[in-house]
Amino acid sequence: MLRSLDIRDMLIIDRLSLAFQPGLNVLTGETGAGKSILLDSLGFVLGWRGRAELVRAGADKGEVTAVFDLPPGHAARAVLDEAGIEAEDELILRRVNFADGRKTAWVNDRRVSGEVLRGLSDRLVELHGQHDDRGLLNPRGHRQMLDTFAGLDLSPCRRAWTALGAARRSLLAAEEALAAVRAEEDFLRHAVTELDKLDPQPGEEALLDTRRREMQGAEKIRDDIARAYRALSAEGAESLLVDALRWLEAASDRAGNRLEAPLASLSRALIELGEAQEGVEACLAELDFDPRDLEALEERLFAIRALARKHSVLPDELGIFAEELRTRLEALDGGTKRIDGLRHAVQEAEAAWEAEAAALSAARRAAAGRLDAAMAAELAPLKMERAVFATQVTEADPGPEGRDAVAFTVATNPGSPAGALNRIASGGELSRFLLALKVCLTGDSPGLTLIFDEIDRGVGGATADAVGRRLKALAQGAQVLVVTHSPQVAALGAHHWRVEKRVAQGMTTSTVTPLVAEGRIEEIARMLAGDTITDAAREAARALLD
Repeated sequence: MLRSLDIRDMLIIDRLSLAFQPGLNVLTGETGAGKSILLDSLGFVLGWRGRAELVRAGADKGEVTAVFDLPPGHAARAVLDEAGIEAEDELILRRVNFADGRKTAWVNDRRVSGEVLRGLSDRLVELHGQHDDRGLLNPRGHRQMLDTFAGLDLSPCRRAWTALGAARRSLLAAEEALAAVRAEEDFLRHAVTELDKLDPQPGEEALLDTRRREMQGAEKIRDDIARAYRALSAEGAESLLVDALRWLEAASDRAGNRLEAPLASLSRALIELGEAQEGVEACLAELDFDPRDLEALEERLFAIRALARKHSVLPDELGIFAEELRTRLEALDGGTKRIDGLRHAVQEAEAAWEAEAAALSAARRAAAGRLDAAMAAELAPLKMERAVFATQVTEADPGPEGRDAVAFTVATNPGSPAGALNRIASGGELSRFLLALKVCLTGDSPGLTLIFDEIDRGVGGATADAVGRRLKALAQGAQVLVVTHSPQVAALGAHHWRVEKRVAQGMTTSTVTPLVAEGRIEEIARMLAGDTITDAAREAARALLD
């Protein structure tokens, strides 16, 4: 509910503060007194597109502040949450328009963009006028209005549409993947065959490289080791040591025990010499290789490295790469079967969505009949019993909310073709159509402040009274603001303000005065009689108020 509106230096408004109430609030005044400026100012703070020049002449800036009650669960709280603004029971919107055209807005003292303001406005205020395209005259919103009137739950259809989209995306991805694998099938099979034939092992490249280096260096050191072996063998040191040992043993009997230590040392030396001979001999054996072995080793080493470069992987990763290629080939071999399964899943998802969409279509057509009947009942008291309102439900592109397009059409005279609301009805007729429609759809705007801008234009007498009574009924348990020139409508308001234009010291300003008791009688009498208020007009005003 709109609780207050504070306006500073906007157009011909100098300073103005208004406190609104629940129920039917009416604003009256002469044409040009500034009633539309109030709506322009409210639209400005709500981020609506309106006049380009709003700042009062001579002022540096204009400012509008609107305060709304925001009970728990109000739809505007979701907008605040998305914008990162803490929601409170009181919502304060403030917007400043500088003389150079710059605009700045705050929500609960947090600076926000115009987009946030418009998101809040859609959940706070709904404006209806003869040429308003934000509400009932906009065909793009008719389906939502009908759905709310019918109390439809769209979530099953939305879930089915989401599931259908996911199934289609999975099928498309699988088909694209299969096509890509098929395009490289020859490469995959050749590569796997080549890798399987070579069968490289992890760490093999490093081992082969080490062995190759050893074999390449063997020829350089083998000659020295062979000469050393010959020097240690029976042809060299071994023969001399044996002779020395034999000679010393022959002389040991004559030398007493003086040769025991040398003989023991020579015996140990012969043993160690034998061990050295065995080690050198083993080394020679290892260094003794067939050149053809080196050639074969190099051939395999170079083949592993070439294959790694070809596939842009490390030599040790060739085995893993081969497994990846085999997996892709398996996907190719089993791809057709998987795609058949995904196609079946798409068919099932389509059938589920079709069922939900068909149920929604049936429910909408049934609700359209109920809405048309409710509109007929509302139009009769508004002196439009010969007019025909029809809700058309036609097939549209499929989507998350079914495949229906909804449009409200009217035929104002018997036999005349039906058409869009704003193209068929005259100004007065359009006002009544919009009011009747809003009364029928009153459940679709919980928590909204409803504003009707001269919606009673072009009607009078009993019709105007009927319009006022429907506005009053619409305001039960809600808040309705009405800008009106009809005394019948004004008399039915729970709260009444008079808008006046005054000239002081060459400056024109607009003021708003709350009316009670005699003030209301005088204003309604003015609306009945014009400039000269008679006692008869006052009596008629009292009768209307009674």
